[in-house]
Amino acid sequence: MKKLSKFFLVGSLMATFLSGCSTAKETKEVKKESTSLNMMLNSELTSLNTAAILNTPDAIIHTGVFEGLYELNENEEIVPAAAKEMPKISEDGLVYTITLREEGKWSNGDPVTAKDFEYAWKEFINPENAYVYNFLMSETIKNASEISLGEKAIDELGVKTLDDYTLEVTLKEPKPFFTSLLAFPAFFPQHKETVETYKKEYGTTSEKVVFNGPFIIKDWDQAKSNFVLEKNEDYWNKEIVKADEINFEVIKEPSTAFNLFESGQLDIANLSGEMANQNKDNPNFKAYPSSTMNYIRLNQERQKKKTPLANLNLRKALALSVDKETLVNNIIADGSTVLNGAITKDFVSNPVTKKDFREEAGERLPYNLEEAKTYFAKAKEELGDTIELELMTVDESSYQKMAESLQGQWQETLEGLKVTVKSLPTETALNLSSESDYDMFLIYWTPDYQDPISTLNTMKSPNNRHYVSEAFDKELDNAVVTYANDLEKRWDSLVEAEKILMADTAGMISLSQNANAVLQNPDVEGLNYHTFASPISLKQLYKK
Repeated sequence: MKKLSKFFLVGSLMATFLSGCSTAKETKEVKKESTSLNMMLNSELTSLNTAAILNTPDAIIHTGVFEGLYELNENEEIVPAAAKEMPKISEDGLVYTITLREEGKWSNGDPVTAKDFEYAWKEFINPENAYVYNFLMSETIKNASEISLGEKAIDELGVKTLDDYTLEVTLKEPKPFFTSLLAFPAFFPQHKETVETYKKEYGTTSEKVVFNGPFIIKDWDQAKSNFVLEKNEDYWNKEIVKADEINFEVIKEPSTAFNLFESGQLDIANLSGEMANQNKDNPNFKAYPSSTMNYIRLNQERQKKKTPLANLNLRKALALSVDKETLVNNIIADGSTVLNGAITKDFVSNPVTKKDFREEAGERLPYNLEEAKTYFAKAKEELGDTIELELMTVDESSYQKMAESLQGQWQETLEGLKVTVKSLPTETALNLSSESDYDMFLIYWTPDYQDPISTLNTMKSPNNRHYVSEAFDKELDNAVVTYANDLEKRWDSLVEAEKILMADTAGMISLSQNANAVLQNPDVEGLNYHTFASPISLKQLYKK
């Protein structure tokens, strides 16, 4: 997603010290668990409207204060949340019947019903709202694509309330991953009366929302960089929520996070670069798995004018000339690994052989400077001796350093190439990206659901990078339609689609598979990292 920031930090408030006359029993009770914690994000929360999700901080907070039909447990398994049980799926894989639990409530006391999901999903696909992630619904639910294009009425969406606690969903084609998609916040419910009361102001402040998740949010608006989550006493499963309060603050500098950990004010500090290298032998060092990748979007048409990146030889030259080992070991330096492909390692496996996608697909356009220079010479013959490009990235220090390293590598090895780096706040950069107002964009991506199609579909025509490949589109159509119920042939089409995208046409440049490198207080428990949907869940977080 989109998406999304890999860095976030969790910490506790300073412990309250007991007075000298405290008893041993009292001391034990205080140390049992901390009911108040601090959490730190390295970029801003943009909205509390789940349909308007933009980045990873949004996903983390939305998953904390709202609850979808399904969620990820500590073993990365999809389990019921607002739903009472796993869906009943028709034999042809098209119709999902989902039963909701009757004890679910909104924070104003109203019951959470099937109508709340039907309403939210119809708002999500409404073309007047133009939500960034509505493609997730267009690709999956019956009539959603036609509705998003204004060709069909919203009421024709393939979702229907059978009764207060039963939702029926009809898909356009069988989607083996669909249940996992429902853990993504864009598919969470919305309280119709609240949305229609505040209209365009809905989700812009914590007072203009009601919640159905384990927490509610206090003291937040879009101008604030700090806010508080409080335990939701109306949450149906509140007994499992151990923290009474979580305080959030946006801190963008990893060095600040490190210092806060060292001073005891954070229980978990995300590390990057040299700090990660220096602390690998620290007893508090941990590295959590991640399916997030750093990559470069290559935009072939900017403001209705072709960019130099429409040239295949230039795209291949850029991809082949990135020394990813140097980038990963000397610049990122947090345990991340080189990635030569669009699908990360240990994310999804062949449904028949169980072989990992990355192992089966192999390396796509690995570093080869000699080949890069050959392609660049051809590009200059077609574009001219001087080629100028802009590299946009977000204003997090680690991404600024990566951008500067890429700029240096390209300008040093590809004579005649001039690269300008532009660093912007995350939301601004993402908005420019959606408007195709950039040349190259260094950013991160986390899959929204557990399937290669989550990443590959972002490049299907038409897309806002103006990438076009009939061969790629055909393989995706094979995977999505022709072989939807033939898992082995579907898999083969996905592997071939990635080859076309990455090796044959250099549609984008993958750089690294991220690692969540942190210093963690050993007293912190219940922090679960995930490889898709929200990267962490807060429900069971506490400090012993």
